[in-house]
Amino acid sequence: QVQLVESGGGSVQSGGSLRLSCAASGYTYSIHCIGWFRQAPGKEREGVAIIDSDGSTSYAHSVKGRFTISQDSAKNTMYLQMNSLKPEDTAMYYCAASGYYCSGYWLLLRPDKYKYWGQGTQVTVSS
Repeated sequence: QVQLVESGGGSVQSGGSLRLSCAASGYTYSIHCIGWFRQAPGKEREGVAIIDSDGSTSYAHSVKGRFTISQDSAKNTMYLQMNSLKPEDTAMYYCAASGYYCSGYWLLLRPDKYKYWGQGTQVTVSS
């Protein structure tokens, strides 16, 4: 089993920044792809950014250039630095981990391939 705990959400004005953290514990050796998904009220869950165990990353088009995903393997912690936030970024953000390799972009589109999920952290961006 793998446990994921997110932190760092909050409220910010448009143009502001936030950094989300996701701390992993348990059988983390079984994880190859880890990333962030978000879900706004009335919308489907969507992939935001993912990072593979080799450090390769993929981003949703809507956040590319504004968000940066990174990981600290020594701390088993993943981060999402979010800059130039927009009201449309408002959502519950979830950390997720998969035993699959990210293999480029495709796992960003497949939340069903992630076995482990955190409880979520709310991000609210006001205009």
